[in-house]
Amino acid sequence: MRILVTGAKGFVGKNLCAALKNIKDGKDKTHPSLTPNPSPKGEGSEYTGIEEIFEYDIDSKPEDLETACQKADFVFNLAGVNRPKDTSEFMEGNFGFASTLLDTLKKYKNNCPVMISSSIQATLAGRFGTSEYGKSKKAGEELMFKYGEETGAKVLVYRFPNLFGKWCRPNYNSAVATFCNNIANDLPIQVNDPNVDMELLYIDDLVDEMMNALEGREHRCSYNGIEVIPNTDETDRTDKGRYCYCPVTHKIKLGEIVDLLHQFAEQPKTLMIPEIPENSFAKKLYSTYLSYLPKEKVAFPLKMNVDDRGSFTELVHTLNSGQVSINISKPGITKGQHWHNTKWEFFIVVAGHGLIQERKLGTDEIIEFEVSGDNIQCIHMLPGYTHNIINLSETENLVTVMYCNEIFNPNKPDTFFEKV
Repeated sequence: MRILVTGAKGFVGKNLCAALKNIKDGKDKTHPSLTPNPSPKGEGSEYTGIEEIFEYDIDSKPEDLETACQKADFVFNLAGVNRPKDTSEFMEGNFGFASTLLDTLKKYKNNCPVMISSSIQATLAGRFGTSEYGKSKKAGEELMFKYGEETGAKVLVYRFPNLFGKWCRPNYNSAVATFCNNIANDLPIQVNDPNVDMELLYIDDLVDEMMNALEGREHRCSYNGIEVIPNTDETDRTDKGRYCYCPVTHKIKLGEIVDLLHQFAEQPKTLMIPEIPENSFAKKLYSTYLSYLPKEKVAFPLKMNVDDRGSFTELVHTLNSGQVSINISKPGITKGQHWHNTKWEFFIVVAGHGLIQERKLGTDEIIEFEVSGDNIQCIHMLPGYTHNIINLSETENLVTVMYCNEIFNPNKPDTFFEKV
C-alpha cells in the first residue's frame, strides 16, 4: 500500500507520518494488516502492508504531487490554511488545493480512498456562522462529496474539534499548545474567560482513528449543528453516515486546563504526580506539557538526605498511593530498626548484597531474606514487624528502591525504634 499525506509537515501530518513510518519499518506491530509481510512462498516477492509514504507539503515540487497521485492507494489530505494574512487565502488554501488534489487523482484515473481534514467550524452553526475559515472548509467538504459521487471513490470527511499534543505549534491556533509552552518556559498566559467550554481531541487518538480509516474501520456519523450523531451502522453511507469522526474527545473548561498545567509545573518541587488515570485528559495533557519543556527543566535536583551511613532520597509522591524513594547504605551499615502500625513498605534491592530481617513484636522469631541486585525481588515490610536492612558487602554500596503506602507525615510518622 502506498500512502500520500498532504500537509505532511504540519502538526497532524508530522504525527501521522511518524506513526506510518513506525508501521512501515516494523517498529509498530499493533496494526497487523498494515505491517509489511512477504507474500507466501511461491506467490512472488510483493509485500502487503505499507510500502511507501509520499510526504507532500507547501515546499514540495508540483511533480511530486503528480507522482504520488498516480501511485497512491490511500490519500490523507491534511493540507490547509488556518492563519492567513488575508481571509481570501482561506478559500484558496483549503478549497483550492483540495480541488487541485482531486483533479490530479482524476487525471490518473486513481479512485483510491481520500480522507480530508475539515473542522467543526464547517458546520457553520452558532458562533461559526460567519467564519470564513468554516466556509472554506465547508466548500472543501462539498467538493469531496461531489468527487465521490462522480468517481465512486470512497471519501472520508473528518470534522476535527480543537487539537492538542506533542509538536503542536504554540502562539498559532491552539490555546493548549500556547499555555503548555508558556507555562513550561515561565512565560505569562492570558485567560480571558476560565469558564469557556472546550472540546479537545488528542493527537494520538486522532492518529489511531486515521489507522482505522486506513484499515476500512472508520467511525461514521452525521451532525445536528455541532453535535455528533454516531452512526451505528458502519455500512451506511447515506446522510446518517456521511461524515467521519474520532470517537474519543474530551470536554473541559479552559480554567481547569490551566489549573492542571500549573500542577504539572510544580511537580519538580513537590514530587507530586497528579492523578492521571488511563485514557484521561489529564494523562494526555501531562504528556503534551512535558514535550514543551526547555532543556534546563528536563533534569531537576532531588533532595538527598546524607549522613555517614549513606543517603535517603524521595523520588516520587502520589496523591493516593504513597511515595517511592531510594536508599543507599554504605558497606557494613545497618538501617531501619523500627516498626509501623499502618504504614507498610516494599524493599527492592537493585545493586549490592544485603540482608533484610523482620521480627513480629512480642516474639523472638526472625524472618530473613538475603537480597542482591543480581536477583531482584520485592520484600514486604509488614505492619507490626520491626525490620532492618544490612549491607553485607565490605566494599560496595547497597542500593534499595523503597515504596511506602503513604507520604511521610512528620506530625504522625508512625515509625517507632526497636532493634530486630
